[in-house]
Amino acid sequence: MTQIPATPFGTNEIMQMLPHRYPFLLVDRVVECVPNSHIQAYKNVTINEPFFQGHFPGMPIMPGVLILEALAQTGGILGACLMPDKLFLFRGVDGAKFRRQVVPGDRLDLFCDDMRIKLGVCKMHAKASVDGKIACEAEISAAFAERPR
Repeated sequence: MTQIPATPFGTNEIMQMLPHRYPFLLVDRVVECVPNSHIQAYKNVTINEPFFQGHFPGMPIMPGVLILEALAQTGGILGACLMPDKLFLFRGVDGAKFRRQVVPGDRLDLFCDDMRIKLGVCKMHAKASVDGKIACEAEISAAFAERPR
């Protein structure tokens, strides 16, 4: 069983909770995690991100699908705090809205709350912001599976 770290916590603890690794680990630090309530985390977006080579040369913008993935990973950490012996598997996204671009130098703040679990499916509200301005918000859903041993 995974020990739930005290917040804030960083990459080493996140990698104990999620199976993702570089370059696909998209959460740098968890600021606050309150099981059954909410999680607040962030990703520092740098020009060194591999996706900026092609999205877009001369005008680097973080792909929206990766913003959603960062939110799903943040929700996965909240799920792991609630059920440490389970793995959070991204299942879907509803009502995604993109409100501003995310560019190198931004700190992408990630927030998930309103977690509801029914019949093995978890849903939660997720939003990403930069400098207090919403970049993306959506309802994300996931299923829980047994964590590999």
